[in-house]
Amino acid sequence: MKALVLSGGSGTRLRPITHTSPKQLVPVANKPVLYYVLEDIAATGLTEVGIVVGETADEIQDAVGDGSKFGLRVTYLPQQLPLGLAHAVLIAREFLGDDDFVMYLGDNFIVGGITELVEEFRAERPDARILLTRVPNPVAFGVAELDAEGRVVGLEEKPRQPKSDLALVGVYLFSAAVHEAVRAIKPSWRGELEITHAIQWLIDHQHDVRSTTIQGYWKDTGNVTDMLEVNRLVLEGIEERVEGNVDAASEVIGRVRIEAGAQVRRSRIVGPAVIGAGTLISDSYIGPYTSISEDCRIADTEIEFSIVLRDARLEGIRRVSASLVGRSASVTSAPRMPSGNTLVLGDHSEVQIAS
Repeated sequence: MKALVLSGGSGTRLRPITHTSPKQLVPVANKPVLYYVLEDIAATGLTEVGIVVGETADEIQDAVGDGSKFGLRVTYLPQQLPLGLAHAVLIAREFLGDDDFVMYLGDNFIVGGITELVEEFRAERPDARILLTRVPNPVAFGVAELDAEGRVVGLEEKPRQPKSDLALVGVYLFSAAVHEAVRAIKPSWRGELEITHAIQWLIDHQHDVRSTTIQGYWKDTGNVTDMLEVNRLVLEGIEERVEGNVDAASEVIGRVRIEAGAQVRRSRIVGPAVIGAGTLISDSYIGPYTSISEDCRIADTEIEFSIVLRDARLEGIRRVSASLVGRSASVTSAPRMPSGNTLVLGDHSEVQIAS
């Protein structure tokens, strides 16, 4: 059995961060989302991994290498354009051969990993197994319809009138039967080869398609809100560890991880939080659910429930919350200006200005 990881998307919902960095490499608790995916795969005992890459291929390869640091052997599979999940299976045909495989979207996050799911698939060997979870907004997802016995009878991609609230999670398990399905389907109205259409083809041709509704936590980290929520969840599980230097005038409360080489001066840090190596925190307050990457400078600033990427600088900011600050970004206080109101009013206007 092999693994296929999809890391070729452009990440439009995370712009402007993804103008300069792949969405799969945006860190959660100071570790790229893609690393959690690869660690999940390694935990199953699988070792052969194909990573589908697009225009950010160089950065993905620099971050992952040959996969040996995860105990994996990685093969990179170029995809010229992001033409759908089924298209990724199509171009991976030679790598996958006739082996069963798990397909894992590189920007998805599943608490608890996928080991049990892979073991169950290997034991039962259906033609496909999909993961489902209940969502409040099924129109934004691929949606599954189940019959009274819980069998998958239909799938629809981003339906206008969903037949259920069961959305497909970004992990799929397939036998070699899926290769015939992806060759048989046509592009959707979006111009993509939809994996939902391929699975529907399997259903229509009497293949064994099963589902598992997961009760645990799943997120597609494709937007800032979800990134911050996953960051919060991961930080809930960190262990307190202080390897950096904290002076006597500072206070560290709760589960806080301060990496070696970090310095904390005259500051208060309330966990859960993580401070990256080489970062300097001075005269500041770092609140809960905050991840600050390596080599940052935080001075005279209050920040909480946020992610700060490496080499960023925040200085003289009264309060930052629910924010994602990119690499080498600089946030400083604006000079104080005289208060006043500038007006350009038409005839007979009425304006109320608070004094």
